[in-house]
Amino acid sequence: MKIILITKRTDYCKIAQNYIKKNFKDHVIIEGENNDPLPNIDWTCDYLISFLSPWIIPKQILTKAKYAINFHPAPPQYPGTGCYNFAIYHQQTEYGATCHHMATKVDTGKIINVKFFPLYPQDTVYTLKNRTMDKMIQLFYEIADIIKNNQLLPSSDLQWLRTPYKRKELVELCKITADMSDQEIALRIQATYFPGAKDLPFIEIAGKKFIFKE
Repeated sequence: MKIILITKRTDYCKIAQNYIKKNFKDHVIIEGENNDPLPNIDWTCDYLISFLSPWIIPKQILTKAKYAINFHPAPPQYPGTGCYNFAIYHQQTEYGATCHHMATKVDTGKIINVKFFPLYPQDTVYTLKNRTMDKMIQLFYEIADIIKNNQLLPSSDLQWLRTPYKRKELVELCKITADMSDQEIALRIQATYFPGAKDLPFIEIAGKKFIFKE
């Protein structure tokens, strides 16, 4: 069985990489960051596994894998980008991590399984992201064990509940204007502030953008 795992360069991704190295003799591990070119390799494999991949995988590569699956750091209510942010902004009480089959359109493929957990009123983007990564690693282990044991992947009855969020929607959420209430401003800051992030909250006054300082 040949496994190709594509990830970013993070501690959580290293955990997933180490599992694959230990449990699958025939494996290829590809690391990358946003704006890196997609490697030109032989993508033929039994399982193409995306765990926080920085790339959107094109159709011509997906068709070379018997199964292509992705681990998404959000529940089916939040496909696309900015998932932590919008869940906090909408004051959800539940969040999750999703494993699904990859399709040509991002976060639209058949859902395999979802691991839910509480989202607390005091959660920030930072705390929610960390707890999501813990759950997503648990979900990765469960699915990878199924693959290792040559068992059939689960099939969830859950469906994606909307079209994927786009980056421009996240940028809009970061915007604060003079006509917003104090409650709205506080909620937007809670939902978008993350230390070191590029999409920090900003104030827009007379067409000028003023970024919040960390």
